Amino acid sequence: MDIAFAVALYFMIWWMVLFAVLPFGVRTQAEAGDVTPGTPASAPAKPIMLRLFGINTVLAAVVFTVVWFAIENNWLETNTSPPLPPGVSSGPL
Repeated sequence: MDIAFAVALYFMIWWMVLFAVLPFGVRTQAEAGDVTPGTPASAPAKPIMLRLFGINTVLAAVVFTVVWFAIENNWLETNTSPPLPPGVSSGPL
């Protein structure tokens, strides 16, 4: 796996894991009993984004390691093409 592919893969995994991590530990303004005027009651009472980014980075690294290991051991083939229909050659036109 070359470095550009690894960086792109990690970036995509990081963003996908972020959506799973965002709800961790969120307490809404309604649950806290202190709704700021002009905001929805479901808005977070105290955003904890730096902590969530840290958790997300660690979890994304774990997922990336599993995916990297699977690619390196050919559990996931990255250089395959779909099979050609019968009677179609893959030679030059």
